[in-house]
Amino acid sequence: MLRMAAQWLVGPPAASPVEAVRRLTAVQAQDLPGALLSVALRSGGTRAEVTAALDAGTVVRSWPMRGTLHLTAAEDLRWLLDLCTERVLRGVATRRAALELTEVDLERAREAAVGALTGGRAASRAELLAALTAGGVPTTGQRGYHLLWWLSQTGTLVLGPTRDGDQLFVLLDEWVPVPRRLDREEALGELALRYFRGHGPATVADLVRWAGTTVGDGRAGLAFARPQLETLTVDGTEHLMDPGTPARLAAARAEAGGVHLLPGFDELVLGYADRSCTVPAEHADRIVPGANGVFRPTVVVGGRAVATWRTGRGKARPLEVEPFGELAPGVLAAVEQRYAALT
Repeated sequence: MLRMAAQWLVGPPAASPVEAVRRLTAVQAQDLPGALLSVALRSGGTRAEVTAALDAGTVVRSWPMRGTLHLTAAEDLRWLLDLCTERVLRGVATRRAALELTEVDLERAREAAVGALTGGRAASRAELLAALTAGGVPTTGQRGYHLLWWLSQTGTLVLGPTRDGDQLFVLLDEWVPVPRRLDREEALGELALRYFRGHGPATVADLVRWAGTTVGDGRAGLAFARPQLETLTVDGTEHLMDPGTPARLAAARAEAGGVHLLPGFDELVLGYADRSCTVPAEHADRIVPGANGVFRPTVVVGGRAVATWRTGRGKARPLEVEPFGELAPGVLAAVEQRYAALT
């Protein structure tokens, strides 16, 4: 339950979607509707309000860590890319060769994208791929996705505003003209401090898994952040957290002990190397069937996942719940109430 308090799932909500995102530093977002819900749950608002933050440019979506889509506060994206991109790009040469893309193709793609978007213009994925194709860049098969990923990973593009439910690409330097800039040592310290404040209690191994850094970089960041954190030893392992987290939980313990519906890929489940305090090991495959990397939405009671849920198929079954075992009295009714509030 301490992690629920740290992530602002309980207690006073964030004042805005961008404050909620900033608290977590990065919110996994390959499933955009789920990511919008994750932020809305922490800001006490609606998914529409989070979408409005994307449209306003205070929150953006890109590939800042582990080559995976995340939401970040707009001003944080550039320093996260600067810190994490080099390590991610080391592993893509083989993939690029398999796609038969060359360095010349990459630069032509960048030129075409800049030409299509300069001046505050925005484009859907299909529109931007058409511009790349017109610029002589091959985009068939998986080439198009790889090129858009690479242009975003290397800081040319970012997913920003929406149009008819479709998120649009814009130029990062135009959309976020005044980003934060941190040198490498500062960035490692900032990353560690923000992670443990927004996710703790957690370990260095949790930080490394979440951010995709090396163990050495994780420890270097912690050395910077440690004076501002509190330690907690669990089963002989050091965990770190925001000193204010225990008091926040104490003030919201009844809420934390209640029933919560979380979307798939929520940070409470996903944001750690060791998820056993939230996800019982014997039920991990119920949340990620076949270890396929796709996290299902969860029902959490008292900080522990007790079931998965999904929107039902057809009006007769608006909500489907798959318990891990027998649910305590009143849980299912509370789930239905929570679901009604979400929808």
